[in-house]
Amino acid sequence: MGTRKRSLRIGLLSAAVALALLLAGGLVFWLTLPSVSWLKKENPRETVMMRLHNEQARQKGWRTQRLRELVPLSRISPFLIQAVLIAEDDKFFTHEGFDWESMRKALDANIRKGRILRGGSTITQQLAKNLFLSSRQSLWRKLREAVIAFKMEHTLTKKRILELYLNLADWGRGAYGAEAAAQRYFQCPASELSLSQAVRLASVLPNPHRFPVSGADNARMNRKRRLIAARMLQRRWISQESHDLALREMGL
Repeated sequence: MGTRKRSLRIGLLSAAVALALLLAGGLVFWLTLPSVSWLKKENPRETVMMRLHNEQARQKGWRTQRLRELVPLSRISPFLIQAVLIAEDDKFFTHEGFDWESMRKALDANIRKGRILRGGSTITQQLAKNLFLSSRQSLWRKLREAVIAFKMEHTLTKKRILELYLNLADWGRGAYGAEAAAQRYFQCPASELSLSQAVRLASVLPNPHRFPVSGADNARMNRKRRLIAARMLQRRWISQESHDLALREMGL
């Protein structure tokens, strides 16, 4: 009887210690995450992703000219906003930072191929990664990304998250943000981007280095551009005439 009681006490003590360690680890993890409240009113001067790209370019001996100008959402073409939402996060305004269905599909695709092909990340998760984390795939990074995204969704408005994303997204060739991308590739402000230009920009996200805006067209990009335009038409964001004109301008 005494042995049983002693074993029970040891088991309870071990469980208590394990729980205490777990709680302490969780607290440390939470406290070491970056604050996001300052993003309500302040714009980041630089992101972790920008620094990583600059360092990579320096190591390769490349000379880069960073082009970046932050503008309010009201100065970004509605065509680009709509095209990016369709291309990157179709349920942005209805989820709370995570699109579980997209994540499940991405996981299934990765398992079938035996490697990471899709991330299933929302705009909020992508913003968290670009601002604070590296692009290296790991469980720890994804966990930090998820918690930062959770904090953003409960601290910032959807409009502010979208505004930050569009102003910090990497569009290749040193162009960060919608205004820089519009000036770099089309020599116009972001507010004046046409439907075809907006679709071209949205189609290369989130990997403009693999599929550059100014690169040669390929079947995969053309399919994506057709899909973006078709969904915009389906939602009645654009007219049939605008849809057909955009496809002609893109040579589709």
